[in-house]
Amino acid sequence: MESIAQLAQQYFLLKMGVGHYQPCIDWALDRLRLDQEGDDINIVLLAAATTREEATPLIEAVLETHMGISSIDDRFAAGKYVAYLRTAYLAGHETIDSLDEKFTKLYYRLDYPDWLAMLSRNCEYATDIPEFKEPFEMEFEYVAGLWALATSPADFQSKYSRAKSNSHDVKYG
Repeated sequence: MESIAQLAQQYFLLKMGVGHYQPCIDWALDRLRLDQEGDDINIVLLAAATTREEATPLIEAVLETHMGISSIDDRFAAGKYVAYLRTAYLAGHETIDSLDEKFTKLYYRLDYPDWLAMLSRNCEYATDIPEFKEPFEMEFEYVAGLWALATSPADFQSKYSRAKSNSHDVKYG
């Protein structure tokens, strides 16, 4: 199905607590407008949903039908989201404060992935300590750059260095 990856990404954000159900409904409405729903009644029902409680099981049904919901890799989706957030940050659409909330949610809900530890920490510290802005931005550039180019979690892991992440810290004295 065309653009199923968009629905999968929106569902991931919804699950992580950093997204909203409305983009998923909008996705279904677009499929109807473009006559791309085929014979999938769940897309029709999703387009008519009005609450998160109505939308969530329908989103899951559509994803299961068209791509196998178990095939959605949360860490890969999170990495791509981090790459997207860096672009939004550079464009001025995100701030350190808005990113802190998002990174904290991702970090906890993904069960503390190693690659997100320094980024989340530096972002949190940068909200109150100006000296952490530069290390935060260095780590953000590093991690987001790797995820932007990664084709899989294994691809990312083969290039990621925790030692390099650890070097993105405040230098005292």
